Amino acid sequence: MSGIEVLVAGASIAGPALAHWLHRRGAEVTVVERAPGLRPGGQAVDARGVAREVIRRMGLDAQVRAARTDTVGAYTVDADGNVLETFRADDHGGDGYVSEIEILRGDLSRVLHDDTRDGVEYVFGDRIAELTQDSDGVDVVFAGGDRRRFDLVVGADGLHSALRATVFGPHERFVRHLGMVLAFYTVPNEFGVDRWMVDHQDSGRSAGLRPLPDGDRAMAMLSFGAEDLDVDHRDVEAQKRLLCERMAGFGWMTPRILEHVDDTPDFYLDQVAQVVMDRWSDGRVALLGDAAFSSSPMSGGGTGLALVGAYLLAGELAAAGWDPEIGFARYEERMRPFVEANQEIGRMHVQSRDVPEEGGEPPPEPDMDALMALVERAVNGVELPDYAGVPDSGPSVGRPVTSPARP
Repeated sequence: MSGIEVLVAGASIAGPALAHWLHRRGAEVTVVERAPGLRPGGQAVDARGVAREVIRRMGLDAQVRAARTDTVGAYTVDADGNVLETFRADDHGGDGYVSEIEILRGDLSRVLHDDTRDGVEYVFGDRIAELTQDSDGVDVVFAGGDRRRFDLVVGADGLHSALRATVFGPHERFVRHLGMVLAFYTVPNEFGVDRWMVDHQDSGRSAGLRPLPDGDRAMAMLSFGAEDLDVDHRDVEAQKRLLCERMAGFGWMTPRILEHVDDTPDFYLDQVAQVVMDRWSDGRVALLGDAAFSSSPMSGGGTGLALVGAYLLAGELAAAGWDPEIGFARYEERMRPFVEANQEIGRMHVQSRDVPEEGGEPPPEPDMDALMALVERAVNGVELPDYAGVPDSGPSVGRPVTSPARP
């Protein structure tokens, strides 16, 4: 081991992925998560292009594929359910509108936790309460009362990152709302959802259903436009009321989907937002994933950014001899163009749903050559160094390939 001790805040995807690579590079890693345990379910997330290569290098390709949603494609439909467009998961080599590797956020988190739990310390039900750094390390006080010192601290605690607010400043400085609210939650599969995702869009709102692996449930997805809406991300009951108000009168199967909003176990609603920062590190503290560079769910690239960022952050730190100034700077230099391409995709996707004012000009047709070039940069536009000469203990051996645990 290098003797370097690293604290990672957040145990969703970016945090455990970073823990995997830090441990392989020789660091001693602690992951703290304020939730009492891994959070199941959640939105379906995708791994495209270079992110698939990171999964392969982690030695987790079989485990991730075993936990996929197995969605074979998507339909867009009109209010009567008539199919307007069809997209298949094998379009564009598996990197199209529906990714070849699509997995629930909670299931990917479980795969990453299972892979790292033997070599990484996980502390659930706690959080960083205070943090003070000097030239040699970081003193951390946990909400549970423990006091510990680490060489480095990384915030991978999501869009509403508490660590980012503590070290870099208030959320308002970095979070950019894109004028849309997204909600999703599981519902009984009384809608006949099989292996196809179905989506209905009209006048700036949308409602959709996607399959889940157990077949007895489906994931409902709803969105509506909202400029400068103040959503309390912890007041779930107020969020449910807001969703029902804003989706009232929307066609297709929306009324039936909304009937289940009060009895779902995993309701989520938030503004579609991005995080834009001039720098992702301060001394011995850095940020990763949505905490640093959320591209929003509308980009389809958030999981890829987390996985690629974890690989590069750990690799660059180890290659720099764990010098945070050098390692963090090289990580940011490699990642920033990749992040910017994915954030541009997210903004364009939201803008494509804007409803022109009555009598206004329709938006211009996109330059398809430029759009395809942008998509390629967002999927594959980052180099993954081999980090030859950097310590690497290799992927975990003997981890069983399991199907997702279901309630």
